[in-house]
Amino acid sequence: MRTIRKIAELRDQLGAYRRDGKTIGFVPTMGFLHVGHMELVRRARAENEASVVSIFVNPLQFGANEDLAKYPRDLTRDSAMLEAAGVDILFAPDVSEMYPEPMLTVVDVPALGNQLEGEVRPGHFAGVATVVTKLFNLVQPDRAYFGEKDYQQVALIKRMVRDLAQPVRVVAVPTVRETDGLACSSRNVYLSERERAAAIVVPNALAQAERLYAKGCDSPEELEASLRQFIAMEPLATPEVVAVRHPETLERLSSLQSAPALVALFVRVGTTRLLDNKIIGLKSVKNSRAA
Repeated sequence: MRTIRKIAELRDQLGAYRRDGKTIGFVPTMGFLHVGHMELVRRARAENEASVVSIFVNPLQFGANEDLAKYPRDLTRDSAMLEAAGVDILFAPDVSEMYPEPMLTVVDVPALGNQLEGEVRPGHFAGVATVVTKLFNLVQPDRAYFGEKDYQQVALIKRMVRDLAQPVRVVAVPTVRETDGLACSSRNVYLSERERAAAIVVPNALAQAERLYAKGCDSPEELEASLRQFIAMEPLATPEVVAVRHPETLERLSSLQSAPALVALFVRVGTTRLLDNKIIGLKSVKNSRAA
């Protein structure tokens, strides 16, 4: 594996791959890798002739009171994991390399980025869209891989790619979970032992949503209220976002029983924010189409 810190060197190496006709799979990350990231890497390597992983903790997507300074970092550990996985290039630029001047250009998809998680993290998704666009410009991948745990991010990036005609296929990879159902996340390391036990309320709330749907719940508002109550039963958990939305547009729904619905959760456990989501209603839609 070749570790690259400079944009010019990255472009030189990737130019050689393209001249050889190699397809390029790209996995953008902020590091402190876990098994979920490594599943993205596995897919990128299996479906392309060259694989690139970036590790860059992007300051543009952190708010003034968020955890940029304490975001977990271990480049030595991450590099060893990626080399063992057979990655071709690790791009690990410094902030000064990615942003040699203050960024005056912003890429934003406000209709998708200003709601749900964006409501409690203003500007977050503009930071995400901006850095991903810049990374796409640098790597020029054929395919880019993102985890479905960050569902809103994936929806936003897919729309950004369509709107800007960016020549990359965005591949959404199913969420990888711990044995008790908690979605793998770099932020899980923030959880104390007691908080880690409490965090299971997040995937359990998604299971509760499916149970309520199966019982005939048709009101998105009632489902959201029920899930808030369910999460609030855990003393260490605070439901910041509990939303039932259209899976593609993220718009509010009037009914649950006629089409699939996204259940999106943004829950604070202690001081750690955890994301998770699930699409409910798929089975009934498939059955109605079969009929």
